[in-house]
Amino acid sequence: MPKLPRISSKQVIRSLERLGFEQIRQTGSHVVMKKETEKGTIGCIVPVHRELKVGTLSGILKQAQVMVEEFINNL
Repeated sequence: MPKLPRISSKQVIRSLERLGFEQIRQTGSHVVMKKETEKGTIGCIVPVHRELKVGTLSGILKQAQVMVEEFINNL
């Protein structure tokens, strides 16, 4: 598994949008994103920061059910 990069929340949101997610709302410093699939709805929350820590990014990808390689390819 490749290493996760330290990137901004804007880059994470853009990459998730390329993967089919859409922004539902923003409450304070957190953006809620959702994606409709055949199995149901997948949601994730992205905190708005200049640079996300690797552990935070890993948690976002687990919530979104996105593989690291797939995410990096869509950066």
